[in-house]
Amino acid sequence: MDDLFGAGRDNADGNDDAGGDDNGDAEESGRAGSAPRSGAGVASPRSPLAVRMRPRTLDDVVGQQHLLGQGSPLRQLAAGSNATGPAGPSSVILWGPPGTGKTTLAHVIAKGPGRKFVELSAITAGVKDVRRVMDEALTARDLYKTTTVLFLDEIHRFNKAQQDALLPGVENRWVVLVAATTENPSFSVVSPLLSRSLLLTLKPLTDADVEGLLQRAVADVRGLNGTAVLSAEALAHLVRLSGGDARRALTALEAAAGVAFGDADDADAVVGNTADKDTGGTDTADSDTADSDTAGAGAAEPVTIQLRHTERALDVASVRYDRAGDQHYDVASAFIKSIRGSDVDASLHYLARMLEAGEDPRFVARRIVISAAEDVGMADPTALQTAVAAAQAVQLIGMPEGRIVLAEAVVHLATAPKSNAAYMGINQAIADVRAGLGNGIPAHLRDAHYPGSKQLGHGKGYKYAHDAPHAVATQQYPPDDLVGRNYYVPTANGAERDIATRLERLRKIIRGT
Repeated sequence: MDDLFGAGRDNADGNDDAGGDDNGDAEESGRAGSAPRSGAGVASPRSPLAVRMRPRTLDDVVGQQHLLGQGSPLRQLAAGSNATGPAGPSSVILWGPPGTGKTTLAHVIAKGPGRKFVELSAITAGVKDVRRVMDEALTARDLYKTTTVLFLDEIHRFNKAQQDALLPGVENRWVVLVAATTENPSFSVVSPLLSRSLLLTLKPLTDADVEGLLQRAVADVRGLNGTAVLSAEALAHLVRLSGGDARRALTALEAAAGVAFGDADDADAVVGNTADKDTGGTDTADSDTADSDTAGAGAAEPVTIQLRHTERALDVASVRYDRAGDQHYDVASAFIKSIRGSDVDASLHYLARMLEAGEDPRFVARRIVISAAEDVGMADPTALQTAVAAAQAVQLIGMPEGRIVLAEAVVHLATAPKSNAAYMGINQAIADVRAGLGNGIPAHLRDAHYPGSKQLGHGKGYKYAHDAPHAVATQQYPPDDLVGRNYYVPTANGAERDIATRLERLRKIIRGT
């Protein structure tokens, strides 16, 4: 719903603006210092469906109800000068995936009375633009008692200096900042700006939200105006491919409707030609209406958008995945955790998701190698061999065949017995070293090859393991303060069942217990 559910309306709806903007262009010209607004004024009938279906008030917004309760910061912002209570408007950072309503909310907020709305894009704006807005906002506040709402899209694209330029205006409330980002603000927004703003997280729309939105778009006068209906199969297909993105859902609906109306026009042409040659007196008009899918755009019966229309309009679902953002880390995390959890099906899903989104297969291979050592470990020592072989094979043969090799490695790891005993063992050993434990090295283990070492007692009393039965000698190996410390604790999973039994015997011999 970014740039989706704002102020757009058709000519017939010109006076229904919830903000009371009945003056059209006159109102817009009164917004001193404002950048041109997407969707401002009257939306053309030829505008995209996603633009025409923008809501006019917060009550029209689909989804995000966790942020739109009575008295919420967004409600207070949208109320403008009509807001009640002692609390002033708060600057907010809207974080969420595309199509969830970030720009929508900003444009609805802009309709609040007593507000001046200024829109900047971090892609094109610089420090000079920010400072100009701050100066104008201070003037508007002091001279005209008007609060400036600054909507900054893609704030994560601002560098530190540009974000720092916002701090005085936000801290002193010269402006009320409404910033939008698709990337985690904890990584992309400077801490001082985060501390001066409320972070509001937008969620992907639910299937029910998208379904309601599509049904509304089909019936609404600003949408398809009842000239078409959606079959249940087509509706389910559009909902599934939307991925919780309202804009994508409406764009897909518009494309599918175009295919359906095109088929209807072709059918009308065929029926018309047949009627000219028909000598049997058949009423072709009546027979044509028997199947609403073949009705023309001007017929009484609406055109039915069928599953075949959505399939022809849409090739495959767009994979939501940003190789430099949250999705990169989130999907990779889910991938590793699915392998660790032995869910082979989920593991293959996330593998496919990464590869279809264009992820570097070498990155995937590296994660598989790490998982083999960390999560499978000695429960199946061959898993690491498989993972390393897969990483080398991917570099050798490349894609798309590399997907087969990666899939084999993923299946091996996901179905293998699991043990993180080796991983936990090295972590505990490192923790002891960092804590200062492990003082010195027993004299009999020290290097005795350099001149004078024997006079220092190095090597004295050392027992050569191969001279002992089974090549295991009783002697002290760790430093004095770590004698008896166990780092490796094998599990009872897979190959470690046998290792645990052998390890118990080894420790008894070595320690002489």
